[in-house]
Amino acid sequence: MNSIYLDHAATTYTKQEVLKEMLPYFYQKYGNASSIYTIGQESKKAVEHSREQVAKALGALPEEIYFTSGGSESDNLFIAGFARANKRKGRHIITSKIEHMAVLKTCLSLEKEGFDITYLNVDKYGMINLEELKRAIRNDTILISVMYANNEIGTIEPIEEIAKIAKEHHIVFHTDAVQAIGNIAIDVKKQNIDALSLSGHKFYGPKGVGALYVRKGINFEPIIHGGHQENNKRAGTENVPGIVGLGKAIELSTENVDRYYQKLQKLRDVYIQKVFEKIPDVKLNGHPTIRLPGNANISFSGIEGETLLLLLSANGIYTSSGSACNSGSSNPSHVLMATGLSPELARSSLRVTFGEENKMEEVEETVEKLETFVKKLRGAEK
Repeated sequence: MNSIYLDHAATTYTKQEVLKEMLPYFYQKYGNASSIYTIGQESKKAVEHSREQVAKALGALPEEIYFTSGGSESDNLFIAGFARANKRKGRHIITSKIEHMAVLKTCLSLEKEGFDITYLNVDKYGMINLEELKRAIRNDTILISVMYANNEIGTIEPIEEIAKIAKEHHIVFHTDAVQAIGNIAIDVKKQNIDALSLSGHKFYGPKGVGALYVRKGINFEPIIHGGHQENNKRAGTENVPGIVGLGKAIELSTENVDRYYQKLQKLRDVYIQKVFEKIPDVKLNGHPTIRLPGNANISFSGIEGETLLLLLSANGIYTSSGSACNSGSSNPSHVLMATGLSPELARSSLRVTFGEENKMEEVEETVEKLETFVKKLRGAEK
C-alpha cells in the first residue's frame, strides 16, 4: 500500500539536495565554528554562507539573521528578549488569540513578569480586525506580534497593513512566519517587518534548526546564556549541518515559490470542491481565498476529527486534526474556538496540507476514502 502524506504543515521531508549539502559537516568538515583553526573556520564560513542565503531569501542583511533551534525558540527569543530589554519604554504587548503556542505561552510567561498583553479577537475566518488593533494601541505599547499565516486554518493575516500601523505608532512588529516561508514571497524591508521567525523543517529543510530575523538597531536580550555565538544573542555550539541545510532549503524554496504556490493551490481547491460535492454537512475553516495554498481545514459535522485521522492513517493517508504541537490534548483547538466554532464542531475538523510531491490522483483517493468513512461513521451513530 502506497502512503499519501498530507501533513506538510507539521513537517516536510528533507530534500536530497539539502541533505547533500549537510553531509560533509557531520563527518569531514566537523570543526566547531567557534574554533580559530582551519577546520573550525571551514565550519564558520559555511555558517556565514547560510546566513547570507537566509538574508537574501528574506530581503534582509546577513547581520540581521540569528540561527536558533526552530520556530518556537525564535518566537521565545524575540518576544521575551525584546520585552525584557525594552521594559523601561513600556510593558504592553499586542498579539492575537490564534497564535502558535510558542507565542501565546511566551506572552503568558511575560504576564507573570508584569507585562500587560492584549489578545486580539479574530472574525469567523480567523482574520484580525485592523480597527481593533488600532484601538488596542497605548502609549506604553512596545510590541505587536501577529502570525503571518495560521498553521491550523491557513488564513493569511494583513501583514503589510499591520506593519504600517505599527510603524506609524513607532511600535516594533514581529511575525511568526513559520508557515509562510516557502509558500509566500516575503521581503521584510518592503513589508516593514521588524522581526520574523522561521523553521527549517517547514520548507524541506532539517528539523531542529530555525532562524530569527531582527532589523538592525532593535535591541533584545538572549534567553540562553553561555558563549558568544550569534553575536552574543544565542549561546551554544552552532548546529553547523542543520544551519547549512537551512540555508540550502530556504534558497531552493524561495527561488520556486510562485510555481510551488500555484501547484498547491490547485490541489487544495480541487480537494475542497470534491469534499463539498460528495460529503454533506461540512464546513471550511479559515478564509475561503486569503489562505495558504496547500491548507484545507474542514469540519465534518457529527464526527470526531481524530477518528477520521486514525481511519485514514490505517489506510496509509496521513493528515492532521490540528497543530502537531497540540497533539494529545483533549481540548478543542484554540484557533477554531476563536473563530466562533462550537467545541463539537472544532473537534470534528481535519486538516489536510499539501506538498510538492502530492499528485491529483492522491486528492481523488483521499476524498473517496473520506466519503466512505464519513458515511459509515454517521450511519453507525443512527
